[in-house]
Amino acid sequence: MNLNDPLGDLLTRIRNAQMRGKSKVSSPASSLRGRVLDVLVEEGYIRGYAAVDKEGFPHFDIELKYFDGAPVISKIERVSTPGRRVYSSVRDLSLVRNGLGISIVSTPMGVMSDNSARSKNVGGEILCRVY
Repeated sequence: MNLNDPLGDLLTRIRNAQMRGKSKVSSPASSLRGRVLDVLVEEGYIRGYAAVDKEGFPHFDIELKYFDGAPVISKIERVSTPGRRVYSSVRDLSLVRNGLGISIVSTPMGVMSDNSARSKNVGGEILCRVY
């Protein structure tokens, strides 16, 4: 399957699975997807994920997180797309929902949340917002 936006595909799979109330969702594996999932686990938005082989191809099995029957992730949206890259310096990284959400940023030091980027004084490409 040829995907132009693999990260957008991952976010859409998570969004669709939560709308259906699923406890797990599967997505093809890649290093960028793995780093974004690491940030989501660190920030407490998903329970975890595991790398598995399905039909000879690597996949991630992602365990979604719910609180009182509602998904922990109320909204997850792609900011930087293949057709329109969005970059931000550390000074211009804005708070998401007054600090109740996060932006996932790809920096020269790796993929991290906006809070980590501010503490390490580094900017980069804003991949997505989660709240």
